[in-house]
Amino acid sequence: MRLKSYLLPAGMLAAGCAALLTGLLPWPAFQELAARTVPVLAFVVAMSLVTEMLDDAGLFRVVTERLAALGRGRVFLLWLLVVGLATVSTVFLSLDATAVLVTPVVVLLAVHARIPPLPFALTTIWLANTASLLLPVSNLTNLLAQDRLNLSPAAFAGLVWAPALVGILVPIGLLWLAFRKDLSGRYGPQPVHKARDKVLLYSASGVMVLLLPALVSGVPVQFPAVAAAAVLLGLFLWRRRSALRWSMVPWRPLMLTSGLFMVVEALHANGLTEFLSGVAGSGEDLPALLQLAGLGAGAANAVNNLPAYLALEPVGDSPVRLAALLIGVNLGPLVTPWASLATLLWHERLRSLNVEIRWGGFAVAGIAAVVLTVPLAVVALWLASGMP
Repeated sequence: MRLKSYLLPAGMLAAGCAALLTGLLPWPAFQELAARTVPVLAFVVAMSLVTEMLDDAGLFRVVTERLAALGRGRVFLLWLLVVGLATVSTVFLSLDATAVLVTPVVVLLAVHARIPPLPFALTTIWLANTASLLLPVSNLTNLLAQDRLNLSPAAFAGLVWAPALVGILVPIGLLWLAFRKDLSGRYGPQPVHKARDKVLLYSASGVMVLLLPALVSGVPVQFPAVAAAAVLLGLFLWRRRSALRWSMVPWRPLMLTSGLFMVVEALHANGLTEFLSGVAGSGEDLPALLQLAGLGAGAANAVNNLPAYLALEPVGDSPVRLAALLIGVNLGPLVTPWASLATLLWHERLRSLNVEIRWGGFAVAGIAAVVLTVPLAVVALWLASGMP
């Protein structure tokens, strides 16, 4: 089963290498692509290592135990705290970190509290996607857009803050309407686990406290991420060498992403941009922005949000149009299980916890969320940009 999970990433990487070797991806285009994407991939690897080690140090468990205490036995208040955790984790650590690390701790918290886990599980994955618009570090698509626009983190947030707010508030409202009965009532006291190694926990927490402002300081994000990963590796070599394992490296996402980069660039070199220019529209009026965002959301659910962004990036020929595209590919992947890597990783974690997801119900709820959230976010972008 584990070998099977590597077939798609390995196949995509092989396809990218074949495109390069056969000339479908010209060497100059590959060099330009590598110069742009290697720093992004370095950030992805470093942040994956950071979040895995923070989890092993016990930080996420401590946070959820504090949430359970702050909830004071009220399910609705506990859910609001989980909303806050999922949002902060997504904004500052990325959607994949939320899907992989926050999901199991909040689902187990719900199970132990005898609360239906589905509202907590669905809240986590919806916000992992829809809260991933505000900062470059929140989503790989944002990092690529930031590089294209040459914006600082603050300037990037200034461009997308209004649709980012919609992307958080509208799904929260829909989730409450759908699960308000499950979110009523009370829960009992939760057990508190003692930290296995307090020195490691406090040291890792300190690294986290220093890392978060560094990621939004304007310094290229791969540098603080790599530095934090190096410090944490040193701490684990000192305190808990046995916890370090090769599986901490995100091999499958790395292979899949690298292959997608090369395949989509090869398609651009062979006429994809010209084809998409005819269906993506042009201009910055509201209908044009809705058209581009809708195309991005549809493409994300059809193939995956990363190739959807890469394919459509050239038609996002202004900051506002690129922001509209990000709305589609970030807020839109709520319908199909493959629409984002985060959703696939989330499902793997739920399956390991024996929590079943019915994809039909997931898709129906996701369609309702996308139909409401994406257009409202585009309208917010249009108004905030002073387009009227």
